[in-house]
Amino acid sequence: MKVIVGLRNPERRFDGTRHNVGAEVVEAVAQRYGRSFRRGPRRVAVSVSHTTIEEVEVVLALPKVSMNISGPPVAGAVRYYRADPGDLLVVHDDIDLPFGRLRVHTGRGAGGHNGVRSIVEQIGSRDFTRLKVGVGRPPGRMDPAAFVLQRFDRDERPEIDRLVEDAADVVEAFVTDPERAVQMAGERRPDQ
Repeated sequence: MKVIVGLRNPERRFDGTRHNVGAEVVEAVAQRYGRSFRRGPRRVAVSVSHTTIEEVEVVLALPKVSMNISGPPVAGAVRYYRADPGDLLVVHDDIDLPFGRLRVHTGRGAGGHNGVRSIVEQIGSRDFTRLKVGVGRPPGRMDPAAFVLQRFDRDERPEIDRLVEDAADVVEAFVTDPERAVQMAGERRPDQ
């Protein structure tokens, strides 16, 4: 069993923001398999969708709490589904990755991402995989926290839509061939 989590802020006002691009990726995977999200296990604050990818059971999860406190629901989902940290993929935005790029890492620190930091603290391990979605750096002296809460502008949206689909391909590869997922993410360049 694999657990795939798309980090987000669940309130509607954050739909389409840079911070919620991880959730967009996980939602795109669910759509590919004709699945929808429903309430997760009791006492685990996630919405879930179940599917099978090449005979591997997959739980797609979206936390129902603010990004910075994603750890408890993610840890709860990992425990509930009896997954190991190595079976967990967390998809999230990254301002240190150039706009339109993807990167896969396993076993690294939070890199300044508070949602990832919360997950590391709660599951007590860094031994999970992260799919980072590059949203670029804020312009000028703009506060990074304000930047990630902005929606993508009209010129960026077509590229982000392509990026979300490419990232969904990487998620599918992670389920069956994690090394291929790393390679695919590294090959992805903007405007492809």
